[in-house]
Amino acid sequence: MPEASVATATLLFVDDEPAILSALRRLFRPMGYRILLAESGDAALEILAREPVDLVLSDMRMPGMNGAQLQQVVRERWPDVARLLLTGYADISSTIAAIDQGEIQRYIAKPWDDQEVLLAVREGLERARLRQENRRLLALTQAHNEQLERRVAARTSELSQVNAMLEQAFADLRENFLLSIKVFAGLMELREAGQAGYSERVGQLARRLAAALKLTQTEQDDCYAAGLLHEVGKIGLPDALLRKPVSMMRGEDLALYRRYPLLGEAALMPLSGLRGAARLVRSHQERLDGLGFPDGLSGAEVPIAAQVVGVAAAYEGLQAGRLSERPHDAARARAVIRGAAGTYFSTAVVDAFECLLTTAPPPAPSDLELQASDLKPGMVMAQDLLSPQGTLLLAAGFVFDAGVINTIRELVAREGLGIVFRIRDTRPKAVAALT
Repeated sequence: MPEASVATATLLFVDDEPAILSALRRLFRPMGYRILLAESGDAALEILAREPVDLVLSDMRMPGMNGAQLQQVVRERWPDVARLLLTGYADISSTIAAIDQGEIQRYIAKPWDDQEVLLAVREGLERARLRQENRRLLALTQAHNEQLERRVAARTSELSQVNAMLEQAFADLRENFLLSIKVFAGLMELREAGQAGYSERVGQLARRLAAALKLTQTEQDDCYAAGLLHEVGKIGLPDALLRKPVSMMRGEDLALYRRYPLLGEAALMPLSGLRGAARLVRSHQERLDGLGFPDGLSGAEVPIAAQVVGVAAAYEGLQAGRLSERPHDAARARAVIRGAAGTYFSTAVVDAFECLLTTAPPPAPSDLELQASDLKPGMVMAQDLLSPQGTLLLAAGFVFDAGVINTIRELVAREGLGIVFRIRDTRPKAVAALT
């Protein structure tokens, strides 16, 4: 039924007796309804096919199609139309069956009471109106829900994009932060000839050992940063002291040297991103037997991550001649670390260290060795490029652009440098195999 008032509704009366149809028309005419009449079920269906009707009131007993059969067709083809039935006492059982089957919504017994018929029609129209209103509200709710879902989906997509941008920005900041640390570590090594790349080697070994011990990702990152910066506290020490192997230090020299972990922690603590690494810098010279420095920690007081940095620093320091009068080769340095198990370092850390050295590293991706003239935008550095003095020029992962390439070519041509750039080989395997 249209969303008009019930007073403007269209009623269809169906009866094979013209007198009954006339009586119904007289009864409802003052109510303002639009009234249609049909003397058979077939005639009623023809009217329904061409006219909008809100309620059908039909007699039960009619020739051909009876009232229940008519209302069944009405329900199937025009389910929104209200359906009432006039019936005599003899038809009451058939009428009740029609109600049970949903063919009609109410029946009116003959002879009818005018007020009862008026009330029944008004209630039938109101129920039809409410059904239509419910459907309208349901459709409106569904439309609103769909619109809300679209907005939520769009907002979710927008938030995902923002989150991805934030994650990328954070990754870029972290990468730049680590790059700054590597540059700073390289600058520290300028004071000592022949030590280029020492801090990077300590950092890389510490990170690999931390991963082998299944430390958390944060601990692995802290071990790497602490490995790079474990000697930052030596910046203020005299050059003569730094050139002296630790085994040769005595008295005031040794006391001054043993302060560098504290100085290193103090230098790094203002940087919130390095506070974890700063604590490892302070503790990497502690020993399980309590004879380390600066705090004399012992046993479980010495953090595993600090032992990791200590092992890496000792292994590389022995080979660099920092700890003894003469540099050790790799095998001898490894033997010294093994001998320190249980006193300097825990057996578990030393075992993981030896396993790391004996296990073949995963095959490195193939790299290309190119001259400056061969560089192209989009190429990626495969490993750090250091100056002869050990300072970082370009970090692994650096992506070349046209501006950087032009600057590098001008520098190489002006200074006559023979720099070889190790570039990641991103060509398809089939293409790379042909070269």
